[in-house]
Amino acid sequence: MGEVTELFVVMLLIAAGAFAPLGYFIYKFTQTNAKPFGETEPHGDSPSVINDLAEKVIGMIKGMAGGK
Repeated sequence: MGEVTELFVVMLLIAAGAFAPLGYFIYKFTQTNAKPFGETEPHGDSPSVINDLAEKVIGMIKGMAGGK
């Protein structure tokens, strides 16, 4: 009977460790008016080097396709 109890306790500790990040996220999400990471900017408002580069590449491809 002791082996079953030990196994139960070990599995309970493993489950607690596995679900701790989810519990922490839910705690933070409900803590600050449904804003888990504080004030964040909406997508697309901040400048991005990657987005600028992608726009330039798309423009070059469109120019090459239109020139042929």
